[in-house]
Amino acid sequence: MPPEAPSTAERGQGARPPAASVCLTVLKQRSEFLKAAAAKRQTAGSMLVQARRREPGEAEGIRVGFTCSKKVGNAVARNRAKRRLREAARAVLPELGQLGWDYVLVGRPAVTAERPWEALKADLEAALTRIHGGRA
Repeated sequence: MPPEAPSTAERGQGARPPAASVCLTVLKQRSEFLKAAAAKRQTAGSMLVQARRREPGEAEGIRVGFTCSKKVGNAVARNRAKRRLREAARAVLPELGQLGWDYVLVGRPAVTAERPWEALKADLEAALTRIHGGRA
């Protein structure tokens, strides 16, 4: 049985709720990926982040997609890179992602699968900050 989320008193006054409260929806249709590819792009050390603001009423929440081309490597390497991108998205997007946006994280050859975990998360944080107009 999974543990219960800490109460407000346990988290502290003004603390954000656990990241699980923000639901990330995964992009699956090619047309959704193409719409994101035609919008903003931001490179980071270990990935490319494509982002677009959705039209009102199109969908709710934060949506995210993951892709790695064959340039990343064989199936094992591509799957490892995508798993790492998924976990980075789960850790970072609930805090820095904006509702009403679609994000596509694109793996890069020989970097995404080998980059240290904290550096991978920092790359995503910096890319999101630049996409949304802040300073990295």
